[in-house]
Amino acid sequence: MAAAYLSSTPTFFPPTTTPTTSTFRTLLHFKPTLSPKHSFKTLCSRRPEYIPNHIPNPNYIRIFDTTLRDGEQSPGATMTTKEKLDIARQLAKLGVDIIEAGFPASSEADLEAVRLIAQEVGNGEHEHDYVPVICGLARCNKNDIDKAWEAVKYARFPRIHTFIATSEIHMKYKLKMSKEEVVEKARSMVAYARSLGCQDVEFSPEDAGRSDREFLYEILGEVIKAGATTLNIPDTVGYNWPREFGQLIADIKANTPGIDNVIISTHCQNDLGLSTANTLEGAYNGARQLEVTINGIGERAGNASLEEVVMTLKCKGELLGGLYTGINTKHIVMASKMVEEYSGLLVQPHKAIVGANAFAHESGIHQDGMLKNKSTYEIMSPEDIGLFRSNEAGLTLGKLSGRHALKAKLLELGYDIDGSELNDLFWRFKSVAEMKKVITDDDLIALVSDEVFQPKVIWKFGDVQVTCGTLGLSTATVKLIDVDGEEHISCSTGTGPVDAAYKAVDLIVKAPVTLLEYSMSAVTGGIDAIASTRVVIAAENDHTTTHASGEKITRTYSGTGASMDIVISSVRAYVGAMNKMLGLKKQQEDVRVIVNNCEIILRNLSLCYFFFFF
Repeated sequence: MAAAYLSSTPTFFPPTTTPTTSTFRTLLHFKPTLSPKHSFKTLCSRRPEYIPNHIPNPNYIRIFDTTLRDGEQSPGATMTTKEKLDIARQLAKLGVDIIEAGFPASSEADLEAVRLIAQEVGNGEHEHDYVPVICGLARCNKNDIDKAWEAVKYARFPRIHTFIATSEIHMKYKLKMSKEEVVEKARSMVAYARSLGCQDVEFSPEDAGRSDREFLYEILGEVIKAGATTLNIPDTVGYNWPREFGQLIADIKANTPGIDNVIISTHCQNDLGLSTANTLEGAYNGARQLEVTINGIGERAGNASLEEVVMTLKCKGELLGGLYTGINTKHIVMASKMVEEYSGLLVQPHKAIVGANAFAHESGIHQDGMLKNKSTYEIMSPEDIGLFRSNEAGLTLGKLSGRHALKAKLLELGYDIDGSELNDLFWRFKSVAEMKKVITDDDLIALVSDEVFQPKVIWKFGDVQVTCGTLGLSTATVKLIDVDGEEHISCSTGTGPVDAAYKAVDLIVKAPVTLLEYSMSAVTGGIDAIASTRVVIAAENDHTTTHASGEKITRTYSGTGASMDIVISSVRAYVGAMNKMLGLKKQQEDVRVIVNNCEIILRNLSLCYFFFFF
């Protein structure tokens, strides 16, 4: 069988070459080869030993996931420590090489979350004795670097990722620093990170895609001498296009002193919709670490999507010269759904790989081809990413279905749920099945979102009763249950039943918030459809966090709810967002108490030392 592959001819002209009319770009050759499926299986089983500045197999691509750092910077995507830990565990199952767990200097809560991930996920036993690197982001200053090291040092393989802007526009208007000052700051802070005992330091020249080439070569050469082990080349504003970004990587590889002693990385934003293409072009031109996020979430238009990059390498690895990753793609769907639920950022139906329509075939011509041979319209199998075809299993769920049938159906949908979570979901499923003859896949997805992917319970929804209409004010009575099991009941009026119910919740919780977004949709058609609600709130008192740019931003919190009753669905979503906000606040207070206690103990020890010796 014939398969396309790239020749050894460089994708771009060497930096010293001037293109002429006789020079052209060679893309494809054809030669007999093994089935790509067999080839990938062999490659994927070989994860090289982790050495910070060297990859023993030159074809191996390290996957650096920044969902928990860059991804969480998306508006409304604030996650609790529990949610971050759950996602980090799933990323480890996926086989991600490096997990950027957060920006520890942004808040005490973020520092604690990164530390917890470093302690648990960064030391856990995973498949094939693999342990992910745990990374913390830091600006080029000692305070940030100290906090990053304080958080990640507990991991078996800790990394500090520090950055400073290098483009003319950033240095002039944001940093107000000269080129010489920027070089010295970068060099000294990389050296400082190494002096703390961190053997794995990544450096990023922010906005490299718009930076002067010669200046890039200079600053990168200096940080290599200072001890950097990975050089990340970010297209920070998503301005480059594939040929341009590939040439940038090629030029850096050809002109940076000491480049053979480090790993080149890419970080591509998606402002022009080119992040995946740019990332892959970077890999083809020598980058061996690719920075990505689950579902492509991130600032503005997002980042390069892990699932798109990884599945392209799986399908086209031979075309790209035999490049491969250590990702277990069967865990992609679960990771996607977890991030979608915890971040509150919904995946668009036509999203590549993980969208609801990615493996749907409605056209008659397409359906005919699929019935005859699935490869007529599918370049990959849904089973490759952890999905199973429900029409082949033949399971229809109703009120007589048991736990085993429910679990089997959930596995078809990409959810691997066990234990108490499965038990709680089962009883919720039974209550809905009593009122609905057939439970659809969409119904189940809504129930999983509402029952499993919820923050730690501070307040539990009990009951709600409303009266509304044209004859008077809408009123609502709400019952919530606190962590001690005590019931709290409150009544309120409002402009409608949902407004009245939210005001009643506010009277119980006593945490002033602003409702920023409210949306509701029917999960399926029909009068008995489940309603899915999403809300985004912000605390009226100052809940801020420090952005990687140094800007103070207000945290926002999302919540989701599902029920056949629209008011119940709305209250569940509101209480879920409240729980996320209150949980983070409690965590910050707990951290402050621990820090204060440590300071008291240190003062007492100092006094004891003084009296003992003097």
